[in-house]
Amino acid sequence: MPSQTLELKAVGAFPKLFLDYITKNETLATFYNQFPDIEGFRKAIQSRVFTQKKRQILVDALERQYATLDSKPDFSPLLDDKTFTVTTGHQLNIFTGPLYVIYKIVTIINLAKKLKAEFPDYNFVPVYWMASEDHDFEEISVFNLFGKNYKWETTQKGAVGRMNPAELRAICDQIPERVEFFQNAYLNHGTLANAVRCYMSHLFESEGLICLDADDAALKSVFSPIIKDDLLQNTANKIVTETSEQLQSTGYHTQITPREINFFYLEDGLRERIVKEESKYKILHTNITFSETEILQLVDSNPERFSPNVVLRPLYQETILPNLAYIGGPSEVPYWLQLKGIFDHYHEQFPLLMPRNFALIVNEASRKKIDKLGITTEELFADEVILRKSFVEKNSRKSLSLAFEIDEISDIFERILKKALIIEATMKGPVEAVKAKSIHSLEHLEKRIKRAEERNQEGSVTQLLALKEKLFPGGGLQERKENFLNFYLSDNLFIKKLLDTLNPLDYSFNVIEI
Repeated sequence: MPSQTLELKAVGAFPKLFLDYITKNETLATFYNQFPDIEGFRKAIQSRVFTQKKRQILVDALERQYATLDSKPDFSPLLDDKTFTVTTGHQLNIFTGPLYVIYKIVTIINLAKKLKAEFPDYNFVPVYWMASEDHDFEEISVFNLFGKNYKWETTQKGAVGRMNPAELRAICDQIPERVEFFQNAYLNHGTLANAVRCYMSHLFESEGLICLDADDAALKSVFSPIIKDDLLQNTANKIVTETSEQLQSTGYHTQITPREINFFYLEDGLRERIVKEESKYKILHTNITFSETEILQLVDSNPERFSPNVVLRPLYQETILPNLAYIGGPSEVPYWLQLKGIFDHYHEQFPLLMPRNFALIVNEASRKKIDKLGITTEELFADEVILRKSFVEKNSRKSLSLAFEIDEISDIFERILKKALIIEATMKGPVEAVKAKSIHSLEHLEKRIKRAEERNQEGSVTQLLALKEKLFPGGGLQERKENFLNFYLSDNLFIKKLLDTLNPLDYSFNVIEI
């Protein structure tokens, strides 16, 4: 697929903290260990330590989780101390959700391949961390296909990974084309987590992708010392608060806010915050309470009932995976920068933070419209008002600006002022007032001229704005709105073409023609 790249800052859609990080702004140097380039990976490989016991617990968990599938990856390389993972994570959006979820997976797969080529003595496994414990159902319940939203309606509550996806039959029956692998995943698996693992395995079966569900008692048991420490000492709250204040003092906006206790209580149909009130631990919005002794015993007997929030989930991830890098979006990378202090405190290696791939897909019909309108793809990234204005001016047969005339008027009034001041010093105010009024009138006239020219070009402007809406739905990036099925249904090699086109270590915005 032909492609071109733009600097991320030129896209106008990413926060300053993110842009400063990927351009190695020295202000942020203390908030991470290694920058995600080949040399950074070399250092991370040399320093990453992960015990054989943890590797065995991880492999055993994966064997259990993949038991529902007919085929599964070979997990045995994870037992080798020369095998590392590269990880991305996301919520379990129905039908994969927005297009950028696929870009995340493509990034880690290509990164694993690139690292293998650079460091052939080691193995690298791409891992999709399924956010199965998340309970924000509204965020996963909708997907957009061919301009129409489809919504999962349910009364189920709690961790979304534990929900039964059978109700998605209604959406499977509504979408324009039958998608067999989604139908099979949702209707033949009792939990959403198992269904997602099923269809991700289908889409990336030849790429060595592993889908991990960390909602697992054995995996949580590895994390139990940190669970207890957070319940008793509130360590993460203190450290992240201090780091956040440091970032804010340098002018950055921080993404996440820690709590005294950064765990939820998790059961089927329930995920609620744990808070401490006097000597009791209470589960919000329930009648469940524990003494200190009882809750510590529960950590030992049922660690799966403790679900980390956004502050401690990254630490949990790095505790149970032999991981080198986390690949995230423009909101994720910045909040990870708030967390390095926690990793240092618990003596866990902070991973390399990598942006995922970013892309705009331009099909043949859109390319023809771009060429017909005589614009560049880069121009379409502009705000609609700016885009419309520049297009009309560029296509007008004469200049629509009165800037030259306004400058001439200013010069004339400067000469008038000199004459007036010779006669009377108090004339400056009246002259300046008339000048301002005259310039304001010319500026108003300029706007009327431009609006008149817009009307003359109304047909072309309408086509331009329709194209803008097609490629930037709702004024936002395509990847945040469209679903990959928009392209996959007409070309089942779409994902392979992304894998062949995108470079995981090129931190640019890709414009890809199909």
